[in-house]
Amino acid sequence: MPITLPETLPAFDILSKEGVMVMSPGRAAMQDIRPIRIALLNLMPKKIQTENQFARLIGATPLQIDFQLIRMTEHQTRNTAAEHMEAFYRPFAEVEASGEKFDGLIITGAPIEHLPFEEVTYWDELTRIFDWTQSHVFSTFGVCWGGMAMAHYFHGVHKHILDHKAFGCFRHRNLSPASPYLRGFSDDVLIPVSRWTEMHQDEIDATGLKTLIASDETGPCLVEDSCHRALYIFNHLEYDSGTLKEEYDRDVSAGKPINVPANYYPDDDPARVPTNRWRSHAHLLYGNWINEIYQGTPYDLMQIGA
Repeated sequence: MPITLPETLPAFDILSKEGVMVMSPGRAAMQDIRPIRIALLNLMPKKIQTENQFARLIGATPLQIDFQLIRMTEHQTRNTAAEHMEAFYRPFAEVEASGEKFDGLIITGAPIEHLPFEEVTYWDELTRIFDWTQSHVFSTFGVCWGGMAMAHYFHGVHKHILDHKAFGCFRHRNLSPASPYLRGFSDDVLIPVSRWTEMHQDEIDATGLKTLIASDETGPCLVEDSCHRALYIFNHLEYDSGTLKEEYDRDVSAGKPINVPANYYPDDDPARVPTNRWRSHAHLLYGNWINEIYQGTPYDLMQIGA
C-alpha cells in the first residue's frame, strides 16, 4: 500500500521516480480502509532532505500511510523556503488545538547538541509535545537529539559531550533478536553515526529502559521505552548514501576540524564514492515499527490515550 503525500510536495515526485508507492490525498480518500497516520516533527535545518528520508522509509511498508508534517510553533527555519513551510507544515499549536490524534510520530534530531536541553529556545514547547504524545500518539520515535531529549525528559538520562565527533559508519550488535522491532535483523548491523554527544549505557540501564542495539565504539543506539510507547535511536539509519559526505564536505569547506567519516568511503578515501551498507536495516526497522503500530493501534483514533 502507498504513502499519502500532497502531489506538490517535492517528495511526491522523488519517491515516485524511485518506485515508492505514493498516493494523492484525493485518491486516498476513496480507499475503504483507514490509513495509518504518521506525523514528522521536523527539527532539522534541511527540511526537504529530511522529509524525503523518512517518507522513503515509511512509504516502503505494505500499509497506506497518511504522512503529516509538523513544525515548532514559534521557531522559524532559515534553511527552507517560507513558501514550503507555509504550504506543507502545520505549527504544533494548531495540531494541539485541533484535538486530532496520530498512530505514530517521528521527532527528528537538531543541530543544537552543544546546548543543555533546558537552554534550547523551544524546549518548553517541545516538552509539551512530549507530554501530548502520551494522550494523542500511539507510538513515538525519537531520532538522534530528539531521542536523547525524550530520554532526558522522561527519565533524567544525561547527554555527555564527546571530545571528538562520533562520525562514520560503525558496527552495532543486535542485543535483542526476539524484539519485534528487530525482526529480520542481522546479529551485526552497520549504522551511520554523526554526533558530538552520547548517552551512557549504565545511566540508561539504571532507568529500566531496554537497549536493543549498541556499539562497542559509539555506545547505545536503539532504546525501547515501553512505559511511554516510544523508541529512541541515537544514530541515523534514515541517512541517504551521500548524507555523511555532505556533512564532511560542508565542514571541510568551512575550515572546521573534522575527521574523515570512519568505514564510509572505500579504503577511507574521500575521493571515492561511498557505498550504502545500511539501507536494508533502515527499511526493516521502520517497517517493523509501523507494523507494531498497525497491530496495536485502535481503529478509532480517538481511542488513543483514552
